[in-house]
Amino acid sequence: MPSLGADMEAGTLVEWLKAPGDTITRGDIIAVIETQKGAIEIEVFEDGELTALLVEPGMKVPVGTPIAVINGEPEPAAEASSAAPSSTEPSVEPSPVPVSRAPSKPDVRLARTQARISPAARRIAAEQGIDLTGMTGTGPEGAVISADVPSHAPTHSRGLDLVEMRKAIAAAMARSKREIPHYYLSHTIDLTHAQIWLEQTNAERRPAERLLMGALFLKASALAVAERPGFNGFYTEDRFQPSDAVHTGVAVSIRGGGLVSPALRDANILSLTDLMAKMRDLVNRARKGQLRSSELTDATVTISSLGERGVEQLYGVIYPPQVALIGFGAVIQKPMVIEGTVLPRSTVAITLAADHRVSDGQAGARLLNDINKLLQRPETL
Repeated sequence: MPSLGADMEAGTLVEWLKAPGDTITRGDIIAVIETQKGAIEIEVFEDGELTALLVEPGMKVPVGTPIAVINGEPEPAAEASSAAPSSTEPSVEPSPVPVSRAPSKPDVRLARTQARISPAARRIAAEQGIDLTGMTGTGPEGAVISADVPSHAPTHSRGLDLVEMRKAIAAAMARSKREIPHYYLSHTIDLTHAQIWLEQTNAERRPAERLLMGALFLKASALAVAERPGFNGFYTEDRFQPSDAVHTGVAVSIRGGGLVSPALRDANILSLTDLMAKMRDLVNRARKGQLRSSELTDATVTISSLGERGVEQLYGVIYPPQVALIGFGAVIQKPMVIEGTVLPRSTVAITLAADHRVSDGQAGARLLNDINKLLQRPETL
């Protein structure tokens, strides 16, 4: 059971998307896991043959518990925090009854002997009144999975439990403020030239291809932290590990409440057009509950904005094990003195929350100034 963030302690297996005997490659989606932040697609990170499944749908197990075996014989299974349902058709709802151990020698034919309709697909079909009898799906050996249900968007999400999500966020943020010595900086940037450039650029594009100011914020921040690695990486095991890649966590608000920060990978080397397209896709999938496990664990620095809500300054809390969070407020008109003349200018307040174990105010000030300089030359982004 992978850890999908500092706020995750356990996960519930919703459905397997691979069966024992299947050949798998790095990046394949092997299962769907339900966490406090919704249903997440779980990727594998090695090539080989899936030998055995150790956990049945409906079981809730702690982070770190083996749930499958690749290229080997299964060892005795680890402790599970709740038992699988006893009926022949497993439920996606976790059982609250504790168990001592899962079976010591799991049946490697588990996925083949279960019904040909996954629990998630069965639930969706029941909700929509769809008869799946006789349907051949795209799952293992033709099993019907949730994405196969007609007239249903391909999502595994059962809907977010916003109360549980809020608990998870609170736990992670409390840990962050306890363990990370935060310092905060703020800087006001003149965005007039960037705004003019953006308007001119968008005038030549179709609506679906137009850029948002947020894409410029994200790209400038990614380029800046790439040059200042003390703000890009992870603090683990009492030391800082800088990251060569810049995977920006994009803070996404969930309708109804809640927050996730999936990673937009290699943001510093993407063109603005590609970055905008990936950002739209990431936000859309985050709100539908279609994120992958790596997207919740790969972020090396987080970029957040509340500008669309009219907030002028955002002071964030660092998401461990990251060491920095860059925040952007609303773009607002302010009077500024330009060559001795007071003029109305488009401005934005940019803030930095950083880890004092890794950097200090001098380094933080340089980072904010770097972002400022990059935004003065939007055509180079």
